[in-house]
Amino acid sequence: MKILLLLGLVVLAECGVRVPLRKGESLRARLNRLGLLGDYLKKHPYNPATKYFPSLAQASGEPLQNYMDIEYFGTISIGTPPQSFTVIFDTGSSNLWVPSVYCSSPACTNHHMFNPQQSSTFQATNTPVSIQYGTGSMSGFLGYDTVQVGNIQITNQIFGLSQSEPGSFLYYSPFDGILGLAFPSLASSQATPVFDNMWNQGLIPQDLFSVYLSSQGQSGSFVLFGGVDTSYYSGSLNWVPLTAETYWQITLDSISIGGQVIACSGSCQAIVDTGTSLIAGPSTPIANIQYYIGASQDSSGQYVINCNNISNMPNVVFTINGVQYPLPASAYVRQSQQACSSGFQAMNLPTSSGDLWILGDVFIREYYVVFDRANNYVAMASIA
Repeated sequence: MKILLLLGLVVLAECGVRVPLRKGESLRARLNRLGLLGDYLKKHPYNPATKYFPSLAQASGEPLQNYMDIEYFGTISIGTPPQSFTVIFDTGSSNLWVPSVYCSSPACTNHHMFNPQQSSTFQATNTPVSIQYGTGSMSGFLGYDTVQVGNIQITNQIFGLSQSEPGSFLYYSPFDGILGLAFPSLASSQATPVFDNMWNQGLIPQDLFSVYLSSQGQSGSFVLFGGVDTSYYSGSLNWVPLTAETYWQITLDSISIGGQVIACSGSCQAIVDTGTSLIAGPSTPIANIQYYIGASQDSSGQYVINCNNISNMPNVVFTINGVQYPLPASAYVRQSQQACSSGFQAMNLPTSSGDLWILGDVFIREYYVVFDRANNYVAMASIA
């Protein structure tokens, strides 16, 4: 079992280092021996009724709104008093940023904008930040402030204040900003990600988070920080080691239909990405998948499917670490009142380990996913 309660570790928030306890030594004694108990208790008062530090006792869920099965976002607040923003919780990036009052791009003016002058806890920096996504980009500067995510309050969290958001994508987006949940090595301007500070400040009981994404526009989606909710999946979690500590990157053994490998022959690299709507991969193998599922291009280049064929279409099977993860047509066909389209898209993401595949929301909706930073694994199990 990869999930550890981790009550035998103490977090030194000052340097972000995890230090094991001596045998038989309590967390309180360890902090006291290192001269850190006083400062820790100021931030996290000891509760005799629970016999442990409450900051290490409870996971915290962040509800996500399902926007047409395309995007999932939740509400956070920044500053004192709090200013609210909707953000994508994105395992494919590592920075937190929101629009600011210093931004004049159309994409900023029709979203909530952070005003540093209205926060008594804001600290500015002169450090610029610029982030390019698959769709959309931002540039601005970094600052520090208190960030509230669910029941978790993170102090001195570094985040980006956008000054420019060019193009139309972010203008039409129903969310304000993005909260990245990938590794620090991926963060622009070396900004410490929100999840790292949750752990470093002792605010969650386990160095992991888990995700459930609802389907068909239904409510109930969430990110659970510091825990796993076993009621949302059936069977056992299958643990997959990471192959890089940038994205949540794993090895994909193959993609097959009816026992025949149709893509990713001989394995390929993939990332599990809550911030991507579809399943993306290199152009040629994606075209092969489209052929096998019976998708054809329309005049605009979009791959469309006859809605009447869905019940007869095959499962597309992703084999990961020796375990098969079937994706039925009901999952990979995007249905609307007007037409049906393929949930696979071509996107070339070259890296030193080859072109990356992206297992986006189309895949994640079928599987409860645990993102384990303590052991550098992801785990997946079928939705209950």
